[in-house]
Amino acid sequence: MEWRKSYLDLTLVPLGILFSLLYHAWLWHKVRSQPLDTIIGINSAGRRLWVLAMFKDNEKKNILAVQTIRNAIMGSTLMATTSILLSSGLAAIISSTYSVKQPIGDSVYGAHGEVVVAMKYVVLLLFFLLAFLCYSLSIRFMNQVNFLINVPLGDMCPVSTEYVTELLERGFMLNTMGNRLFYAAMPLLLWIFGPVLVFLSSATMVPILYNLDVVYGKGKGKGKGEGKGSMVGDGHGFMQA
Repeated sequence: MEWRKSYLDLTLVPLGILFSLLYHAWLWHKVRSQPLDTIIGINSAGRRLWVLAMFKDNEKKNILAVQTIRNAIMGSTLMATTSILLSSGLAAIISSTYSVKQPIGDSVYGAHGEVVVAMKYVVLLLFFLLAFLCYSLSIRFMNQVNFLINVPLGDMCPVSTEYVTELLERGFMLNTMGNRLFYAAMPLLLWIFGPVLVFLSSATMVPILYNLDVVYGKGKGKGKGEGKGSMVGDGHGFMQA
């Protein structure tokens, strides 16, 4: 009975979280060492080229640039709103004067005490609040890009294409972090129904994310030092090789 009440939570939940942490540590190394073998690296290189194209032909593409960034801001705003609404709902449950009811009967493995159930909601609340913070900071950076993308470049202008590109990359990096935190909260949401579901959903999510993050075959392009104009990683982003 002791195993059924607590040890599954102490074993399976951290193990499921560890799967996600190890995968994202590997993905971080992959993006830095072989960026054009990943969707994140290719998208980053494409955004940098896009900024250069917008500045090069700004008079004709200024409206396109603003609309594109606006669409990205709308996506981050939607996810930020979803995160804060979920956080508000969880906070209301935690602060309620009523006892937190166990969601289903004793057939669920794992601990059922009120303290443990409340801890599940607190962990979920933390993940959604961190996701909201990342989305909010992402909106901040992309709003800055929205203004600077149409600034005419000149000798006296303090704005450069590198500066705007860096702001845009920070915005999308924070948006990606928010997405990953949101994804990680989904298996934890199943923790309400028991730790076994957390472990199974975390183990299932890793291969799904792998297939979404890694580029196969023709999608890799050149990008391995071939050609004078290929884009290669410099440890902080991309630069002309």
